[in-house]
Amino acid sequence: MTRAIDNAERREYTASGIMTREQVLDLDFLDARGKLIEIAAFLDRVERAKGQDDFRVKAFRQAARELNGSKKRRAEKVLLAFSDPTTTPIPAATTKAACGAWPGRPN
Repeated sequence: MTRAIDNAERREYTASGIMTREQVLDLDFLDARGKLIEIAAFLDRVERAKGQDDFRVKAFRQAARELNGSKKRRAEKVLLAFSDPTTTPIPAATTKAACGAWPGRPN
């Protein structure tokens, strides 16, 4: 059965270093659950909207695929799904702001 974790327990768990799986779940499950529901709602809105998927949606779907199964280094793989894999710098920025995903990522 899950129970609420207070701030003192959180500090104790994180100060001690390694936590048990139950401790990690007690501390972070509800937060992760909420984020996953937000992601599902975002994808629902994208699906209902008119138009074609662009590079951001394609990168997002690739990142979501990295969450399946019992793989290691999921966070790294999710980040790489959005990242520019090239090593050569571009001569100048083409926009004023970052867009969160690399437009040149192959499908």
